[in-house]
Amino acid sequence: MARTSYAGPAGATAAVTLALAAACGGDDGATTDAATATDAAGGCDPTAPWASGPGLPIGATQETAAVAVAGRVYVLGGFGGQLGVVRAVQAFDTATCTWSAGPDLPMAVHHANAAVVDGTIYVVGAMTGLSFQAIGEVWAWNPATDAGWAPRAAMPAGTARGSAVVGVIGGAIVVAGGLRGGAAVAEVSAYDPVADAWDTTLPPLPAARDHGCGGVIGGRLYVAGGRLAAIDSRQANVYELTPGVGWTERTAMPTARGGTACGVVGDRLIVVGGEGNPDAPTRVFAQVEAYAPARDAWATLTPMPTPRHGMGAAAWGGRLYVPGGADNDGFGAVATHEILTP
Repeated sequence: MARTSYAGPAGATAAVTLALAAACGGDDGATTDAATATDAAGGCDPTAPWASGPGLPIGATQETAAVAVAGRVYVLGGFGGQLGVVRAVQAFDTATCTWSAGPDLPMAVHHANAAVVDGTIYVVGAMTGLSFQAIGEVWAWNPATDAGWAPRAAMPAGTARGSAVVGVIGGAIVVAGGLRGGAAVAEVSAYDPVADAWDTTLPPLPAARDHGCGGVIGGRLYVAGGRLAAIDSRQANVYELTPGVGWTERTAMPTARGGTACGVVGDRLIVVGGEGNPDAPTRVFAQVEAYAPARDAWATLTPMPTPRHGMGAAAWGGRLYVPGGADNDGFGAVATHEILTP
């Protein structure tokens, strides 16, 4: 499509007693047995596009964040199986195909914004409780050197949000869009871990978005899909942020959806799952689509064996790890862990 430029100005869990809604039967585009494989290593050496890995150790968890550091995938916070918000940090070793526990987050959060800079994991804003209250706390933890999480400079007053798209450009963590006060926002800000300071002067997204996903390829941040708070307000737009230039609209995702997970594998952004599918009884998407910025083109990949939304995903060693999420729209957490070799 034609490029349209947008210039802009240069341990414990929260006690909750609600019961989890049961997942509906059926799915959308579920693959046949030929598309998944589980081997003796529990899926860590897949022989097909999708493999089943060992499930989340604390059980069903959704609305998590996920990052990868030094061969381990870290799953941060989320809603547990009984709708309690958790502080848990669950660590998956991609070499041994085993889970372990990391140090708990300082507080129970969901829809956290997370990124990695120089081996340190940063949480830069999140949401808490069933009211989805946005918080601007920032925490840092280096798994190789630190015993636990340390506080850093919080997001500036009025900019707290969760469910944003996060990417690292030039050592700065860019936080694009997100959810605050029940509404999607368009604001974009950046955290500099070295200076421990925030920049709120970045050009806003061309349109407000939350529950989207994205990643950095070639020094540019890509924001794919998302929604405007409501599950059925799913979007397909793709926006590219070039530092010093601003936002450009690129070719839209083939399937409009929010509640997705993303990872960068090679030179492609892989987008999996999502929520609000009108064609599935569960209203969850199985679709997997890959965006190549060099060609500004999308390709359709093998669908998820277990359609899900509300999960984080992280790439390591040419594979995309997709643990947890929900197999029903809204709340329907699962412990499922599947691994894609695109």
